[in-house]
Amino acid sequence: MKLRTLNDLQDLLDRDFAWRLKEIADMKLAARRACGLTQDTVIRAGVPLLYAHWEGFVKSAAEAYICYVSCQRLRYDEMASPFIVFGAKRHLQDLSDARRAAVNIAAVDFFMTRLSERARLSLSSAVNTEANLSSRTFENIVFSIGISPVTYEARYNFIDTSLLKRRNRIAHGEYLDCPVPQWC
Repeated sequence: MKLRTLNDLQDLLDRDFAWRLKEIADMKLAARRACGLTQDTVIRAGVPLLYAHWEGFVKSAAEAYICYVSCQRLRYDEMASPFIVFGAKRHLQDLSDARRAAVNIAAVDFFMTRLSERARLSLSSAVNTEANLSSRTFENIVFSIGISPVTYEARYNFIDTSLLKRRNRIAHGEYLDCPVPQWC
């Protein structure tokens, strides 16, 4: 995927967000139209769906942003620290794991001499949602792409309790009485 301009990135994010929002709106409408046990079932089914869209959008948006930065063809020394990490991750791993001097020296040489080279960001597994996108994991993801998490801190309780905890209980087969949530 080539995201060379901000418009390319915005178009991708808009398309991704739009289909997710439509699906959530359809589920909301189905819940409002249903009654009794059917409504309870639709609401319960909506919780994992809402969570899936939360996790999916955060992951795809972060990956798209990293791809956009990568497509700018910047040098390492022109990038913010979080993005240098994506290019230097292998070297950082080598430094912590290697017992061979040559490997360690090559890693140090990268930081001393190659920062003026064009960046090659490793996009594979760049964003890890850890299979449960808690507020802590979300904070790590946004911080890793150079975004301050402060704006989102007021939503952490909702993320962890109303969304993730309920999703996990439902997904693991527990009965959970789901009164019509505030998002309906």
